[in-house]
Amino acid sequence: MRLFAAVLPPAQAVAELREAVRALPADDRLRWTAEAGWHFTLAFMGEVHEEVLPDLHERLRRAAARTAPFALRLHSCGHFGDRALWTGAAGELDALRMLAERADAAARRAGVPMEQHRRYTPHLTLARSSHAVDLAPYLEALRPFEGTRWQVGELSLVCSNLPTSGIPGERPRYEVVAAWPLKG
Repeated sequence: MRLFAAVLPPAQAVAELREAVRALPADDRLRWTAEAGWHFTLAFMGEVHEEVLPDLHERLRRAAARTAPFALRLHSCGHFGDRALWTGAAGELDALRMLAERADAAARRAGVPMEQHRRYTPHLTLARSSHAVDLAPYLEALRPFEGTRWQVGELSLVCSNLPTSGIPGERPRYEVVAAWPLKG
């Protein structure tokens, strides 16, 4: 299974972001992510062997239990180079970063080989391109975006099912395989 730990925004936050994205200029060079793929990845684990899952689940449950619920909102925008556009987060970012650290540590301790650890940058990917794209118009349009505050109350383990049909435009499918309440 191809897995990652994530925080999923609630329906109201997704609806607000949807309206902001609808107002953006069209560009066929950008591949827009589907709303079902809008999430804050905390720890990307890649392929995880089934025998590791019970320990991983228990460790993620403990990570969630040690984390108190916290407030976030979707906020502004950013980019990675000239090929990825995203919206960020505002609110209790230290709590979000701590949850990302705990999810990463849980995966490592469960035996999941993780990439080299780096500082967590909260972002929700909106669009990607395989070619350089002038993102300035999108950044200018999204910079003032401020979503409504919501309470993060859950850590989710998500399975990413990559496209296999070869049909152009097919997108990954995401399935929440487990979720644990934040308790702190």
